Formats: sequence, C-alpha cells, structure tokens
Amino acid sequence: MNQLIAIQSKEDIPNKYQDTPIGLLLEYHNLRRPADVYVDPQLLVGMCMDNRKRLQIPDNFAFILRTGGANLSYNEFKVSYAIAVGGVRCIVLIGHDQCGMVDLISRKEQFVKGLIEGAGWDAQSAEEHFDRFVPVFEIGNEMDFVSSEAKRLKTKYPKIVIVPLIYRIEDNLLYMIENCQ
Repeated sequence: MNQLIAIQSKEDIPNKYQDTPIGLLLEYHNLRRPADVYVDPQLLVGMCMDNRKRLQIPDNFAFILRTGGANLSYNEFKVSYAIAVGGVRCIVLIGHDQCGMVDLISRKEQFVKGLIEGAGWDAQSAEEHFDRFVPVFEIGNEMDFVSSEAKRLKTKYPKIVIVPLIYRIEDNLLYMIENCQ
C-alpha cells in the first residue's frame, strides 16, 4: 500500500518537481511561500468539490476543476482546453481523506431523501438517479483512485506531467503519494 509523503520543507519536494509548477504549488500551499505574480496559468488542478478544502495559491496560478472525488472523466474537454489553449504542461490531481465519494452506497437513503425533500423529486426518480450514477462516481479508496486517475490521464496526455496528491482535512496540507512521484 502506498504511503503519504509529508512536504514540510523545500527539500521534501522531489528534485524533479523543484522549481516546477508542481513544486511551486507545494511551496505555496504547504510552506506558505509568498505569492508571486502570474498572468498565465502554470498548471491545472483537478480536485474534489468538497467545501472543506481551499488551496493557498496566487491569483492566476492555476486552472482549477472541482469534481466529486477529483474524477475528471467527464471533464476531459476542459482538461484539453487548459492544455491546448491555456498552455499548461502540468496537472495535479488532489484527492482528500474523508471523501464523500467513497462508499456512496451507504449514503443512498440520505441521497434519495435529500432529493425528495430538498429538490422536490419523487422517490422513484431519485432512486433511479442514484442507481444510475453511483457506479460512475464511486471512487473506492481516495489514494488509489487519484493515483489511477493520474495514470489514466497520462495515457491520454503523454507529454503532460501529471501528479496525484492527497489533501488531509485534519491539517489542511498536501501530501505526495509514495510510488506516484
């Protein structure tokens, strides 16, 4: 099983990412590097839509796509846009612990009830909606998913550097995943 690698100093960032947009992201967020001024985006960040996470990065530093579980499979046109038009050459995928896209089946009742009460759906439509999409959006284990999503995207965009990271809710820091550097 992969382990998390803490980034507590610049020396903790692997050499191949030092002075790259990926290393800079880790410096800005974890090490509180003072913000530089950017006109153009340096990378694309794919991260979960969870409201408990906020990156500490300068304005204009990154395109950010927020989706459940950092699953970019239905956002590939946007990824392609960031590369083709935005000029980014690095992508980080940020999963996080305590993700709501893990074990979705255990939330079926809450999900259905929420659509009935909050959105005015009937029970059958709400259940069918859940059953149709849960296989698409269930991510299993956060670390395994973000690592596999990075591998999937690397096959689609072979010239782009793609790195999976984990955001820990308890300390609000980014971690590298061992064997995924």
